Amino acid sequence: MSITKFKLALLQIAVGVSKAENLLRASRFIKEAAEKGAHLVTLPECFNSPYGTGYFAEYAEQLETGESCLALSAAAKENNIYLVGGSIPEKKDGKLYNTSTVWGPDGGLLAVHRKVHLFDIDIPGKIRFQESETLSPGNEFTSFQMGDVCKVGIGICYDIRFAELAQIYARNGCKLLLYPGAFNMTTGPAHWELLQRGRALDNQVYVATASPARSESSSYVAWGHSSVVSPWGEVIATTNEKESIVYADIDLDHLQQIRSQIPVTHQRRSDMYEVVQKKN
Repeated sequence: MSITKFKLALLQIAVGVSKAENLLRASRFIKEAAEKGAHLVTLPECFNSPYGTGYFAEYAEQLETGESCLALSAAAKENNIYLVGGSIPEKKDGKLYNTSTVWGPDGGLLAVHRKVHLFDIDIPGKIRFQESETLSPGNEFTSFQMGDVCKVGIGICYDIRFAELAQIYARNGCKLLLYPGAFNMTTGPAHWELLQRGRALDNQVYVATASPARSESSSYVAWGHSSVVSPWGEVIATTNEKESIVYADIDLDHLQQIRSQIPVTHQRRSDMYEVVQKKN
């Protein structure tokens, strides 16, 4: 892996009702991405489970012993990659969370992100969804270091709507933000790309989103269109709604060039305003 450039792969995979089949499919796609040179691989939100409040409790696992995490650890080690395990329903201390895990090339657990902003929306005549009916929110910022190469910040789906989260990640040194997410057929065409480009441009970072493939027969129909956006706000890699792998080179020299040309990081008026990270 180059010190200033590495290959990212986003796995836009189909998700069905069989957890075992979902895990096998994920493992196959992870192997394919690694064989094609990916150093960092990301799965979609709820990659092991149908997305819906009626499914979370049934598919939930404890991270320490759950079959999904065991499969992710093995896949990261076998393929010698960094692996962001999209998200899974997690059960912990009597609560349920929408949780992303990050695994290193040795199979070790590097980070855990519990979705901070729960997806509670009600658009009359189009969609109503309330994650808070079953899930609890996380309360931590989550990032991990890819060796000496890049610091990566993690959010899940609805987290991308909150600019403050991305701003704090960027301020803390993250140069790539990953959002496993499952936008729907209402918010997807309207906001999916726009939010990614906004987070990337405002913070001069790479932003990547990994969606499940679309299934018209699912109770929740995902938009798809997994994408990677550059610090210039340009979509540099994307796909349609079908099952696929999206590849992109994350070029940190290019990021630094953009920051030197338009140095907003040094031009912010901290004497007038500030986004503050509170301590828990």
